Amino acid sequence: MPGPAAHAATKPAADRPGRVLLAPVTITPTKPLTPSHLKFLLWSDVMYRATALLTECAYRYSHTTYHLTEQTLGFWAYLDHTRGDSDYEDLSEEQIGELYVAYRQDPHRPTADELRPYADAVEHQGWVHPVSVRVLRWWTAHFSRLGLHDPGLLAHQPPGMDLDEVLEHLGALDVLLDLRGHGGPVYLDLTRWGLPLRPIVGADGRPNYLACALRELLPLAPEYDEVVLVYDPELGPDYRLLERTLAIAGAGTRRFAIGRVPIDGVVRSARQGGWQGHAADALLAAADGHEPEAVRLGMRLYFIAVLGPGTQQSFRHDLLEQCLRRAARLLATASDGLTREEMATEIGRHRRDHLFVHPYRLTSALLARRRPAPPATSLLREVYL
Repeated sequence: MPGPAAHAATKPAADRPGRVLLAPVTITPTKPLTPSHLKFLLWSDVMYRATALLTECAYRYSHTTYHLTEQTLGFWAYLDHTRGDSDYEDLSEEQIGELYVAYRQDPHRPTADELRPYADAVEHQGWVHPVSVRVLRWWTAHFSRLGLHDPGLLAHQPPGMDLDEVLEHLGALDVLLDLRGHGGPVYLDLTRWGLPLRPIVGADGRPNYLACALRELLPLAPEYDEVVLVYDPELGPDYRLLERTLAIAGAGTRRFAIGRVPIDGVVRSARQGGWQGHAADALLAAADGHEPEAVRLGMRLYFIAVLGPGTQQSFRHDLLEQCLRRAARLLATASDGLTREEMATEIGRHRRDHLFVHPYRLTSALLARRRPAPPATSLLREVYL
């Protein structure tokens, strides 16, 4: 069946081979954007924009699909139970994040029956809880200031398959173990490939994140030559299962992991807190003395080229400030000497055996001491600004 529309770049020339679908993990709108989130978004943005200069590239990032996860629906139910009919318009991102931390620390978890009305409203009415609407509006403003491609943060973008269709499709692929008839869960069964059984629907009927990802990607993936799954290494086991399942369904799939950013030497999930003073609004406020384009480029230099793909370096305000100043110098010396074909050649060096452009290799080249010439203004504007 046809998949949902993904946000695609301007259609390239007919002689550009290969169609790419970029599918990053979707950050649930329940907390502020932390340094780890910013790193993930900036890497994905550069990958998307650079790849789109070489071939047709779509960017699929749907909050609608993942609102059904327990961490989002549960947070909404928790707020309604503890705060009633509250107005969230006066709360900052950090204040909402504190509420999310409190929810994750609460030993009570809403039951399937308690969450069912929320899930039905999301599925059938496109409803979003006011607290997440508030968060998504904040994020839209951050995306605008950072020059990030907006894949439809506030849009209703349902997946192309409902849960029953996905389970039927997985059954036809012979990778499903369905124990609902015995009061049990539904498993994704890839054991013949040496991978573990993984529940995707609980005995109470609730789908998890992996089930939501399959609803999103199973109908979309066959339309593309390369599907790039961009994810957090902590989700590695699930993404190996997702990659294998899409391959069985006939899709050419690649995994691309981006490590989190430690704060004071510790890598934490946003649910644990520790991001206070380091969230996107605070970092952007600290950059107020710089020109908008220097902020956009400098953030990318720091989170991509300086921090790299791993988790070795803790976040440092001083190094971010150095990158903002370095970005201003690069912008001041940039030249306009590249034709579009030459720019494509420059970018294409960072693809190797895959269709997508590797953000770290491309961005590190901007900072190379032996770079033969200043970066081209056209390349900076197309990919980084």
